[in-house]
Amino acid sequence: MENKLTAPTRREEDALGFRFIPNDIAYGIQTVRAVENFSISGRTIADIEGFVPAIITIKHAAAKANSRAGELDARSAQAIVAAASEQLFDVTARNYPVDIYHGGGGTAANMNVNEVLANRASEILTGRKGPDPVHPNTHVNMSQSTNDVIPAAMKMAIGAELGSLRDVLDLLIHALREKEAAFANTVKLARTCLQDALPITFGQQFSGYRSAFERQSRDLEVLADTCLALPLGATAVGTGLGASANYCHFVFEELCALTGKKFHAEENLFDALQNADHWIRVSGSLKALAVTLSKLSADLRLMSSGPRAGLGEIRLPAVQPGSSIMPGKVNPVMPEMMMQVAFRVSGNDATVTRAAEGELDLNVWESVILEAISESIRLMRRAIPLFVAGCVAGIEVNAERGHAGATGSIALSTALAAVYGYPAASAIAKHAQAQGVSISTAAVECRLMSEAEADTLFADVSVFADAERSERHISLFRKSVSLPAVSRG
Repeated sequence: MENKLTAPTRREEDALGFRFIPNDIAYGIQTVRAVENFSISGRTIADIEGFVPAIITIKHAAAKANSRAGELDARSAQAIVAAASEQLFDVTARNYPVDIYHGGGGTAANMNVNEVLANRASEILTGRKGPDPVHPNTHVNMSQSTNDVIPAAMKMAIGAELGSLRDVLDLLIHALREKEAAFANTVKLARTCLQDALPITFGQQFSGYRSAFERQSRDLEVLADTCLALPLGATAVGTGLGASANYCHFVFEELCALTGKKFHAEENLFDALQNADHWIRVSGSLKALAVTLSKLSADLRLMSSGPRAGLGEIRLPAVQPGSSIMPGKVNPVMPEMMMQVAFRVSGNDATVTRAAEGELDLNVWESVILEAISESIRLMRRAIPLFVAGCVAGIEVNAERGHAGATGSIALSTALAAVYGYPAASAIAKHAQAQGVSISTAAVECRLMSEAEADTLFADVSVFADAERSERHISLFRKSVSLPAVSRG
């Protein structure tokens, strides 16, 4: 039988036994076991933006802190730091193959990084991979536990992602502010309960959208700041066993120096390990943003509906044909894309809510929390710029349709109520509805007003889109026809 060449291997041991591992593999025995146990989603910890780099950065800071504290020899610390500096720019699924869905509260993810750094550090010192002279647990994981490293890395990664999300949200806010200014004087009909209401301007409507996203941007900023509090030093259950006081001080100094951010210790380390309500707040804020994006998108679909048999108040950019059978049909595909993203974010929030329950002294569901929140941010961060460029930035208004809707609204009877009282205005509204005429025409037909008076009151319906202008206009009209003020008591 022909002999087959086999790749060189190394022998590695853990508490369950030993394995022979190909020398060209960067990780070690515990990662091999995790890959065998948890090949589920096709997504690894390397696919979650910023997560593995955050763990690597923690290991880098910990090595320097342990060296300063006199716990780790300078030679091993320097090798770990060198390995971490290399790996920070080589985060791939080949080196970090642990599936994001894995049990053990993140132990597999932590050990994957520990093993890669230990093997590379040993290689730097001796020219070969292996657990000696730098061991993944003894040296790379010194003064740490999975239970404080993983939630700390999660906060570091998500905090940065929230900042990136705010950056793209600013694009949307800017685009809406431009539309608000461009449409400031273009009147349209407001709608409540999908029924005709009072006149407003397109600018006012878009100001409401813009303001909501500004508020949510501020919320994201606050949440990003809360991600600066890390549970490093808690080790396994919050007691800090295995981490010296000097390490706990030095690790934050080193982490801040490496990142330029003001990371600091959690106020209560037991709370930090037991409870995940922080992630409910983060996910809830993402859901609020997603729902607001969906609401804006749904509104744009409604207002652009038709274009002939629908509302037809606005025109959205035509970015692709809308039918395989109906020539000329164009669909609002960008709002529809945005709404589907929002649906997914809402589903992720439900996952985070359940996973945040945890039990006793540690939340072990952090992997799925991280995946859900990271996906929500990633989807919105990618979708919002497309939505802005392919939809919001190119919105045009149908001024004629908007004006026609505003002048024909039965709700203009509100102006009559301010002049003649509610009963009289109600009668005019009923007549207008029954006869299919405008409030102005109905008021004349019912002999409440002369044509000249109706023309004066309703000549420019845009005045009713502004409270101050409306009040002044009605007051002047009342004086011109010598009517006393209507009691509002």
